Amino acid sequence: MTDRKTHLDSRAVTILVACCAFWGLQQILIKTTVTEVPPMWQATLRMVGAVLLLWLWCRTRGVPLFQADGSLPGGLAAGLLFAGEFVCIYLGLQHTSASRLTVFLYTSPFVVALLLPRFVPVERLRGMQWVGLAIAFVAVFVAFSESFGHSSPGQLYGDALALAAGVLWGLTTLVIRATKLATVSAEKTLFYQLAVTAAVVPVLSLLRGESWGFAYSNYAWLSIALQTVIGAFASYLAWMWMLRHYPATRISSFTFLTPLFALIFGVALLKEPLTLQLVLALAGVALGIVLVNRPPRA
Repeated sequence: MTDRKTHLDSRAVTILVACCAFWGLQQILIKTTVTEVPPMWQATLRMVGAVLLLWLWCRTRGVPLFQADGSLPGGLAAGLLFAGEFVCIYLGLQHTSASRLTVFLYTSPFVVALLLPRFVPVERLRGMQWVGLAIAFVAVFVAFSESFGHSSPGQLYGDALALAAGVLWGLTTLVIRATKLATVSAEKTLFYQLAVTAAVVPVLSLLRGESWGFAYSNYAWLSIALQTVIGAFASYLAWMWMLRHYPATRISSFTFLTPLFALIFGVALLKEPLTLQLVLALAGVALGIVLVNRPPRA
């Protein structure tokens, strides 16, 4: 049986903040590498590498991946949803800005909060927790609000893909918590998602006519290595472990930190301006997370 907690402890908060920080940095890595390495091919290298790392990890630690345990239907569903999310993100970026996509992508916690309690009643949020979720989302919207004043003809299509990605992310979390995947190891849960995505994205890359190669700069390979080892392997494995041990609705609220970390890294690494909007957004997200995770009154 899984030792499931009803609240987030200090270890959970530390892991979540670390994951969100890297995911924010990862947006910059993808953005600065996609001009050299085509997006779907970049995703292929990342996912295939992560599958190999996860397989080696499981072999070393004796974690079974192919044991019959009834998790296959849920695993394939989670894998297809996970793959669909990434496809929507990469295709959406061809039509809309990264900032607009970010806002729509982080509607995911609302999908989790709305649907998951129907299958797992203990995940239900109270009134003040919904307020916290709304505050965090509005804060993210404020941080990126400048980009919403400039629209291009194809931007609506990109926004729709971004919203679809957010819904797919939320549905992936729902499948993980509401099916047999809730009882299997975090490693096996992640293996389903990475393996299915690693099978899907190279096909899409070929259909899009992307050029495959390996003669890239040292920076591009460093970017891909970080996305693979820390992003698709270590941080996603930590996220799967969190979903198995902590309330999904509460940990999902922390994902609002990711786009703000992306802005912070933009200030620190790309010399982008530090604005009052970013400071206010950080305060708003922090307040929202506190409200979502505030323990109920006795």
